[in-house]
Amino acid sequence: MRRLMLLRHAKTETDAPSGRDQDRRLDDRGRKDAAEMGDWIATHPPAPEMVLVSHAVRARQTWDIAWEAMKDRVAAPEVEILPELYGADPAQILETVRTATVPANPRQLLLVGHNPGMHEAGLMLMGKGDPAGAKALSDNLPTAGLAILDFDVKDWGDVAYRRGRLVLFVSPKLLRQG
Repeated sequence: MRRLMLLRHAKTETDAPSGRDQDRRLDDRGRKDAAEMGDWIATHPPAPEMVLVSHAVRARQTWDIAWEAMKDRVAAPEVEILPELYGADPAQILETVRTATVPANPRQLLLVGHNPGMHEAGLMLMGKGDPAGAKALSDNLPTAGLAILDFDVKDWGDVAYRRGRLVLFVSPKLLRQG
């Protein structure tokens, strides 16, 4: 069994001082939401053994803040910053999942990236699972939203579209409502 967690970066400023999209930083709500999701991940094991993060500032900040919230409660994962996750489409995300995990082959993998690719990948990877979560995910993968999918495979190279079981979809907004 392999567990894939897709986390969209948290809420950001509208424009970066540099004018470059990849330099946009988290705003106050984004920082709060990233910490809240880190806390949630720490209290809902299993925690990720490997984390792949887009090189965009907002994705790295999301992971750094989430990790700060969970670091005293879970084992430190292997973390890689991957430029190819910035602007990745579902095919690129799937290829990253299949190849970036070799030879480590972690059981739990977290990706921190961007829409529309992360949202589309979540929908394309999901074959069955939590109906309420599937409906919420079909609408949107909001900032700091987390989709958790399980795959009944021995290694990541066998992950494929429509083969995942959506275990849970959670976001800061859903946590506040629940």
